[in-house]
Amino acid sequence: MSVAAVVAIYFIVWWVTLFAVLPWGVRSQLDAAGAVPGSDPGAPQRPMLWRKMLATTVIAALVTAGVVYLLTSGVIALEDLPMPFDTSSQ
Repeated sequence: MSVAAVVAIYFIVWWVTLFAVLPWGVRSQLDAAGAVPGSDPGAPQRPMLWRKMLATTVIAALVTAGVVYLLTSGVIALEDLPMPFDTSSQ
């Protein structure tokens, strides 16, 4: 597997993981009773983006390592996966 393929897989997994991690521990300003005047009451009180980016990076690295292992070890081959528009079998 090429380095470019691994980087592409990691990039996709990182973004999907980020959207899964973003809601972790979020409390709105309205829930925390500390709304800043002029801001949306649904805005997060403390978004903790650096922690979430770190968690996303670690989780995405583990998932990418698992995918790369499955594809390079022979456990799963790309030829084994069903393709939605495969016309070669007709």
